[in-house]
Amino acid sequence: MSEKSMTGKTLFISGGTRGIGKAIVYAFAKKGCDIAFTYASSVDTANEIVADLETNYGVKSRAYKLDIMEPLTYKDVYKEFDEDFDRLDFFISNAIISGRAVVGGFAPFMRLKPKGLTNIYTATVAAFVVGAQEAAKRIELVGGGSIISMSSTGNLVYTPNYSGHGTNKAAVETMVKYAAAELGEKNIRVNAVSGGPIDTDALKAFPNYEVVKTEVIKRSPLSRMGDATDLTGACVFLCENESSWLTGQTIVIDGGTSFQ
Repeated sequence: MSEKSMTGKTLFISGGTRGIGKAIVYAFAKKGCDIAFTYASSVDTANEIVADLETNYGVKSRAYKLDIMEPLTYKDVYKEFDEDFDRLDFFISNAIISGRAVVGGFAPFMRLKPKGLTNIYTATVAAFVVGAQEAAKRIELVGGGSIISMSSTGNLVYTPNYSGHGTNKAAVETMVKYAAAELGEKNIRVNAVSGGPIDTDALKAFPNYEVVKTEVIKRSPLSRMGDATDLTGACVFLCENESSWLTGQTIVIDGGTSFQ
């Protein structure tokens, strides 16, 4: 595809200021795609990215504050989006929660608590549902497009303390299949991109980060940790015409670690 193959189209991604989300933002901007993204707290960081995208890539960009622990506020964010953009082609659900919100959800099985598990479900599955519902209403108006949920291989490979997250990754991947089955008639394709452990700030927050990193390098036939940019190609592919018959699937990008 040409370098600017997405000129005139618009991406909306949740969690676009760090790690995987930021890498996706820049990958789509390089394709000429206009970019809308959400942030959790740092408006300064968000504004810096907006300015950089508009100055150096010549695309339109806007950032919106979103609390994914309150998924229904997506509706308010989309109202702001509608004032700034006249079309939506792609939606990527990427934002996650960490820290205090996952207490009781990020723990060994015998220490799991309903509140932590519910919080992870809210941010992972419920937020995807509301975000995708609102996106689909707008993507339908332009004749179709693509919706993606980011996921992880925590539902395929045992990872200490990760049962709460892993279970909800399995849940959101199943929700993707249901969304794909029902939105296909609108020419909207829905898929998931599942990454193995990626070397981001979110992973560095894990108390056993060094152990995880060592194990991933050991397990991968490629003998390295994944980088945020390793997931961007699949996201771009799922929004390009070359994947026009691909829907309801999860693409696993894990450096071969889930087979070891």
